[in-house]
Amino acid sequence: MFVESDGCVLTRRKRTQYLNAKNTLDELLHMGVIPIVNENDTLAVAEIKFGDNDTLSAITAAMVQADYLFLMTDVDCLYDKNPRTNPDAKAIKVVDNIALLEADAGSSLGTGGMSTKIVAARLATSAGVTTVITRSSNPGNVANIVKHTQAQRTSQPATPPSETIPKPGEDDPPRSPSSLHLDVPSSPPLHTRFNPDPKPMRDRYFWILHGLAPCGTVYIDEGAFSALVGKAGLLPVGIVDVEGAFAQQEAVRLVVVKRLPATNPSTDGYEKTKPPPVEVGRAIVNYSAVEMMRIKGVKSTEIEHVLGYADSEYVALRENIALSK
Repeated sequence: MFVESDGCVLTRRKRTQYLNAKNTLDELLHMGVIPIVNENDTLAVAEIKFGDNDTLSAITAAMVQADYLFLMTDVDCLYDKNPRTNPDAKAIKVVDNIALLEADAGSSLGTGGMSTKIVAARLATSAGVTTVITRSSNPGNVANIVKHTQAQRTSQPATPPSETIPKPGEDDPPRSPSSLHLDVPSSPPLHTRFNPDPKPMRDRYFWILHGLAPCGTVYIDEGAFSALVGKAGLLPVGIVDVEGAFAQQEAVRLVVVKRLPATNPSTDGYEKTKPPPVEVGRAIVNYSAVEMMRIKGVKSTEIEHVLGYADSEYVALRENIALSK
């Protein structure tokens, strides 16, 4: 398995595991085999545990660059309220930007189990995967929803019910789903479709953000965050504090805080409540927690003077930093 929730091993080994899993799934699909990926609570151990199959499905879908991810549940779709206790609940049929989806998913949107599905949809859509929530009691919904969505995207009118998809001859070249004459249902099954991010996250950045267990936290100031948004690397001068015990080339959380003036008596050097710290991404670092505590706030030219050596002028290279969207 390629994600570990406890314990930090070498990042290079984790990347190899991730790529091995991806290559295995790609080869199975190429052979026409449908792989079944499942987390069994009775067999999973802490080192290879995801926590829920919704998250596992989203990471798997992103890994194989799937066109669709279907999250099957006991309700038809996502609602603005719990439909079981609110008869006036309205269905949310299309979500173009999941970042704008407000509210506590566990209580105000649908049912309690919907929260993990929204998290999974956020992961999958960030990687460019169209994600659908629909009722599991009717498996035929999947094909009908795909046909309807495909027709919408290609501006293809729905065909009469009597028409079916013609079977290509043995000598016919393969055709993509968008070129097939689909028997599109005039009224698709009720569902919620989360449209993919138009600028999907690259595979490596997705892996850093969602495929690695963070071993600690690095607190950075607002100036350092602005530099990261501008595609610069993370310099020690932008680090305010460090938490946890991590080594070089391990993953950490990046959290933005407001730096306090040097004259402030606070021992941590940052404001903890106004505004509250916000996690903005993950990074694979070039220095350990112990080293980082010594060089935090100093210029890159001073690293060698402080440590006696300088492995890099950057605490983390930009290619090893993935920011949350």
